[in-house]
Amino acid sequence: MHYKSKNIYWPYLFKKPNHFIMKKIFIVAIAFLFTACNAQTKTNAVATAKKFAITKTDAEWKKLLTPIAFEVTRKEGTEQAYTGKYWDNHEKGIYSCICCGLELFNSDAKFESGTGWPSFYQPLNKINVLDETDNTYGMDRTKVTCSRCGAHLGHVFTDGPKPTGLRYCMNSVSLSFTKK
Repeated sequence: MHYKSKNIYWPYLFKKPNHFIMKKIFIVAIAFLFTACNAQTKTNAVATAKKFAITKTDAEWKKLLTPIAFEVTRKEGTEQAYTGKYWDNHEKGIYSCICCGLELFNSDAKFESGTGWPSFYQPLNKINVLDETDNTYGMDRTKVTCSRCGAHLGHVFTDGPKPTGLRYCMNSVSLSFTKK
């Protein structure tokens, strides 16, 4: 069947797409996937290219950390919600990096986010944490790392309380706690 009218031709193609259109859709989908994978690789490459004051091999970190702490801090994993030891901690004190001991968060900035991870509205000192774009898993997020050793701590979101409006959502296994 041949349609001469432009008004009829386009709807006909969408009802019964021919191979030419299917090939175009397939090529666009492959291009999108390639771009997404390439962006993830670039993000991870930037993180590993940074020089930190404390550096160790994976073997050295494995000797110092528990298996889950190694997976989260060195391989950018995430602990399961509501399983960490600090998500419901209400004691006063300082949260430090589990890998190098750098002080990161004060309990005064901790709040109940309802997420199952310890959440803070600001770091103890902004220079102690690094924020970096994270496009993994098809999401646009900002990951947070320790500025001294590069340990993955968690992510920061813009849905936190006043005064900053930020929610530093951290993994408990990335942190140690010292009571005041």
